[in-house]
Amino acid sequence: MELRVLEYFLAVAREQNITAAAESLHLTQPTLSVQLKALENELGKQLLVRGTKGPRKVTLTEEGKLLRARAEEILSLVEKTEGEISQSDDTAAGDVYIGAGETDTIRVFARAAKKLQKSCPDIHYHFMSGNAAFVMEQLDKGLIDFGLIFVDVNPKKYEILRIPMQERWGVLMRRDDPLAQKQNITPDDLTGLPLIISSQGNARKQLAGWMHQPESRLNIKATYNLILNAAILSDEGFGYTIGFDKLLNTALDPGNSSLCFKPLFPVVEAEAIIVWKKYQIFSRAAGRFLEQIRQELYPSEKSTSD
Repeated sequence: MELRVLEYFLAVAREQNITAAAESLHLTQPTLSVQLKALENELGKQLLVRGTKGPRKVTLTEEGKLLRARAEEILSLVEKTEGEISQSDDTAAGDVYIGAGETDTIRVFARAAKKLQKSCPDIHYHFMSGNAAFVMEQLDKGLIDFGLIFVDVNPKKYEILRIPMQERWGVLMRRDDPLAQKQNITPDDLTGLPLIISSQGNARKQLAGWMHQPESRLNIKATYNLILNAAILSDEGFGYTIGFDKLLNTALDPGNSSLCFKPLFPVVEAEAIIVWKKYQIFSRAAGRFLEQIRQELYPSEKSTSD
C-alpha cells in the first residue's frame, strides 16, 4: 500500500466525488479511478460505493471509513517523522505535539514554552484537547509526544512526571440557585440533583465515592469533554456541572456571569501527570521541551534530556 495512494483515497473521501478529487490532485479521472480500484483489489474489500446520482459520486463503506481513519493517522505520523528527521543535529527546532484535557495546569506547558522562545525560537507547539482516553490513544499511536492527564497509567508502558499542584473539584451552577448561597457543597446537597460530569473514565467512580453512593444511584444527566458546553447546560438550568475550580473560575466573568462556582466539601483534589511512552526516542525539540518542563516544575534539580 503506497502513501501516494492513501493520499488519493483521502482526497476522494474528502470530496465525495471522484472528478473533484482528481482535479484537486491534478490527475485525470480515469487515472484516479484505476488507482482506487487497484487499492480495493489489494485489500480485498470494497471501499467506495458509487451512488445512483452519478457514477463519480461516492460514499465510503464501513471498511472505507476504517481506512480513512487509519490513513489520516499514517500520513500524520509520516509528516511528523519527516519533520523530526529533517531538523539539523545541532539545532533544537521542529514540532512538539501535546494532548491534554481542559485544565489550568496547562500553564506548566505555556511557561516552559515561553522560556524556550529566546533560545529555541524555531520550536512550534501543537495542542490537541480531549479526555484521558483520547490522549492515551494519540500517545499510543505516536501522534503526540506528551499527554497531560489526571488518571493513573501503567508504569511498565509509560514514563510520568508528577506536577506538584492540585486541582480542586467543585460545582458550577446558576447564581440564582438556592445552593449558590452556600460556601461549600456537600454530598447531601447534590443527592438526587441532575449532574453534569466529565466523560473522563474515572470521574463517575470518584464522584460516587465522594457521595457515598453506588454509581447507579447518581443522577447523571450529561457528560462533557469541553467545559464550555457544560457551562451552557448549567446556565440553562439543565443541571449542576462538576469540574475543576481553576478551570471553571477562569472561564467565568465574576462581574457578568450568571454562573458561580462552589467547592466540594469534604475536599476532593486531583493530581495531574505528564506522561510519555517508555523508551520514547524524542526529537531534539521534544527533548529540549521536556528538559525545560522539568526545570519549571523542579528548579532545584538538575534536568537532563530523556
